[in-house]
Amino acid sequence: MVSVRSVVDRVGPTLLHALQLPEDCPAVGDVVIAEPGAPSGIAAGDLVLGVATAEPADAGALVRVSAGQGAAAVLLKPPLAAKPSVRRAAQKAGIALIQVHAATSWAQLVWLLRTVLDALADESESLEEGGDPGSGDLFRLADAVASVVDAPVTIEDTNSRVLAYSARQDLTDPARVATIMGRRIPDDVLARFRSRGVFRELSRGRQTIFVPAQRDGTLPRLIVPIRMGGELLGSMWAVVTGPVPEERAAAFADSAPVVALHLLRRRAHTDAQRRASAELLRGVLEGRAAPRRAVAELDLSDEPHRVVVIEVTGGDGRDAEGLRLALLERISQGVGRRPVATELGGLLYAVVPDRAGPGGWDELREALMTQSVSRRGGVPRAAAGTPETIAALATSRTQADEALGLLRAGLVEGRVVAYDEAWTALVLHRAATGAVAAHVAELGPLRVLREHDEAGKTGYVDTLYEWLRHPGDPRTAAEQLRIHPNTLRYRMKRLLDQVPLDLDDPDVRLALLTQLVALRWS
Repeated sequence: MVSVRSVVDRVGPTLLHALQLPEDCPAVGDVVIAEPGAPSGIAAGDLVLGVATAEPADAGALVRVSAGQGAAAVLLKPPLAAKPSVRRAAQKAGIALIQVHAATSWAQLVWLLRTVLDALADESESLEEGGDPGSGDLFRLADAVASVVDAPVTIEDTNSRVLAYSARQDLTDPARVATIMGRRIPDDVLARFRSRGVFRELSRGRQTIFVPAQRDGTLPRLIVPIRMGGELLGSMWAVVTGPVPEERAAAFADSAPVVALHLLRRRAHTDAQRRASAELLRGVLEGRAAPRRAVAELDLSDEPHRVVVIEVTGGDGRDAEGLRLALLERISQGVGRRPVATELGGLLYAVVPDRAGPGGWDELREALMTQSVSRRGGVPRAAAGTPETIAALATSRTQADEALGLLRAGLVEGRVVAYDEAWTALVLHRAATGAVAAHVAELGPLRVLREHDEAGKTGYVDTLYEWLRHPGDPRTAAEQLRIHPNTLRYRMKRLLDQVPLDLDDPDVRLALLTQLVALRWS
């Protein structure tokens, strides 16, 4: 069971401060962002984030509604959290009230809280199974290492992402706060450490690295690389007041092999889980997995979902795979939760709820619209199928693939499209595909016009297509061809001199248009 107190203690007083913490708080289950006017989204055990709450009256109402739904706590920023009316409402309702540091990003806090919840849940499972909590909980291990070096510690991977940090907050600076909040070292701080040769020293295998205080107020750091079998797995960073005594620094370095073993076990476990989840999702997309199992193991909600297929250009082999994974990381930032995703046939498939709120299709779409892949690559193309039940996601996947085909062929504008929005293009494309299979474009005099175009670039086929698309409106037809209306009329005259076409006959016009659609939309 994960308690509110354990969550607050794990995150630490730098970011969270408990103003009201009843003894009988429900166990924490998940983190939700309170939607204005939508209390139905709050469930028992939730940590409710009052992101859009601005007035004390609204905050009091959120507290009462959350308590009524059995939520574990309400989280608000100052000065709202400390308002007497809000605190009274929390006390009367018997719900925990947590104040969030004013500078904390709500999106980053969502990720941080969920990471902490996962860590605490893993720890509980380890204890229930009789395992070693020290080996099953990286946060607890960070606490142990902090006591060895007598300083706050972060454990980071080779990409400077924070995997865990100690509960101690007695010695801190803006760089440490930003690192914990953002779950990685900020780029500007990273650049300063890189300029001092820190990462070069890490790669060389130094046992400990001491970085003196910097002019911007960044406190000294004692850094230890985490290695196993010659492979650099990550590093430990301690915020210190100055040079560390030799025996304490040596004890800090001696803890690295223990952390390395944990990281290896963690990586193997994560890889196994990721492979199992990816295989299950592939089964869902191919219609061969049980819906109930998918809902339970992939943590999908019981509501309509869309399958979104994302194509990343600009790489090949491992490079292309890296671009796809990097894109998934970036589009997940600021979104309520990371989409359930897998790779299949060189494409990235994500399953998202069909809703406008956090983690839904609308938010993912907006993230995709604003993303480029990298300086080396192009921009992503993405297509979404229609909303379907979990049991029918294979249908949504097929639709997404078909819509992506329209984007690839340039038959629809933009680079993100939904299947249900592109119905006209789909109708024309399917009709054209059937017409091509029946060789309809080879019938009648159209073949003669195509031969003239191939021989002399006369543009007869394009001219006839726009003429038929805009009946009685030669000006618009000419604009589509980027020519003068008189040029359009001249071409039509020359065209009719080449082939006998009765354009006054509606059946002739319809037959020609069918042939031209087959050429344009197949």
